[in-house]
Amino acid sequence: MAVIDTEATLHEAHRDNHTHRDVNGGWLRPAVFGAMDGLVSNLALMTGVAGGSAGQQTVVLSGLAGLAAGAFSMAAGEYTSVASQRELVEAELDVERRELRKHPEDEEAELAALYQARGVEPGLAREVARQLSRDPEQALEIHAREELGVAPGDLPSPAVAAVSSFGSFALGALLPVLPYLLGASSLWPAVLVALLGLFLCGAVVAKVTARSWWYSGLRQLALGGAAAGVTYALGSLFGTAVG
Repeated sequence: MAVIDTEATLHEAHRDNHTHRDVNGGWLRPAVFGAMDGLVSNLALMTGVAGGSAGQQTVVLSGLAGLAAGAFSMAAGEYTSVASQRELVEAELDVERRELRKHPEDEEAELAALYQARGVEPGLAREVARQLSRDPEQALEIHAREELGVAPGDLPSPAVAAVSSFGSFALGALLPVLPYLLGASSLWPAVLVALLGLFLCGAVVAKVTARSWWYSGLRQLALGGAAAGVTYALGSLFGTAVG
């Protein structure tokens, strides 16, 4: 009896502790990657301008212009992309809705065939499909999930995507400019703040990956530093050629 109780307790503990990471990343992934995009692009822009022997005012103005242009570009691109995807999904849902209304038996048979293909016995598959097809809205949701891989009631919002992209990009792009706005007179404080931000963003990304925080942080630090170094060298080269 004690053995049975122990096994039941262990089984219950295993069930309670069996959790997974959010493989889609939720809101964290797009927010962090938007911030990293702003950081890398604006840092590279500012180091390229500084490499061309531009004055402090020019570097700051280029950083602010890069922040505004990049944030609006990200927001517009994200809005258009998500809106187009949503319109396509809604059009396909309309097709599926019409088919369910005009040919309910065929759609029920199609659903049963999907379950059979996954290993469900034919009789059971037909019965499950029949019961699930009683409610047209439920049937639509199931067909959409099975055939399109989407949930009709959980489509992404273009406005939310645009605002999120704008905010995260602007926040990342602000970091290289911030030291100048606080009184710095050289490029190096901006570079240090930006690289620290890249490391922190990389570390946060580890929350939705299997990598360790220090590996993800150092990887992003190296990539951002390389981008800044290359654009600084190009700015020096072009500045000398133009000058």
